[in-house]
Amino acid sequence: MPAARESLLDAAFAALEGRPWSRVKMAEVAAAAGVSRQTLYNEFGSKEGLARALVRREADAYLSGVERALSGVSGAAGPRERLAAAAVWTVRSATENPLVRAVLTGCWNERLPTSVASVASVTSVATVTSVRTAPPAPLPAPGELLGQARDRAVRLLAGDWPPGAVELPLACEAVARLALSYVVAPAPAADVARMVRTVLA
Repeated sequence: MPAARESLLDAAFAALEGRPWSRVKMAEVAAAAGVSRQTLYNEFGSKEGLARALVRREADAYLSGVERALSGVSGAAGPRERLAAAAVWTVRSATENPLVRAVLTGCWNERLPTSVASVASVTSVATVTSVRTAPPAPLPAPGELLGQARDRAVRLLAGDWPPGAVELPLACEAVARLALSYVVAPAPAADVARMVRTVLA
């Protein structure tokens, strides 16, 4: 029931925007998605299972955006510009999505699912199983999501990286850490792109 699953995750995310996770009710999420509460429990097992699936979905969406930027979908042509676009996407995603920000930084506030935060900070192994689906992919611990973005950059830019430039893995690591610093201390996207270009010059 993929459509119901997505609708439930959308409803949970919308509920989280309006109030702290501790006050989000499963019955309200089910009603907003147009399904029964039993369907919600069948799909995710528990409120914690719903939270884990939601965080995993948002993390995967962030990584998909990184890949789009690195593939030049955003219009950036050269490898340095594509790496800058990925850094801008990282900052934008973390600014607009509190779950992405929390996974990238490890900073979970009281409005977010604290049970997910405590597990993500201790281990990267997911333990929640769904009745109808396989267990979700493990939740990344703090720093791991940015590392996954960095690894994608190395893989996707390997064939295009100019000879004689700073080593690609080092450049990707520097840009990832630079992007994270802008997540922690926000700045306009244009500043992020300009700083990346300066670092890679």
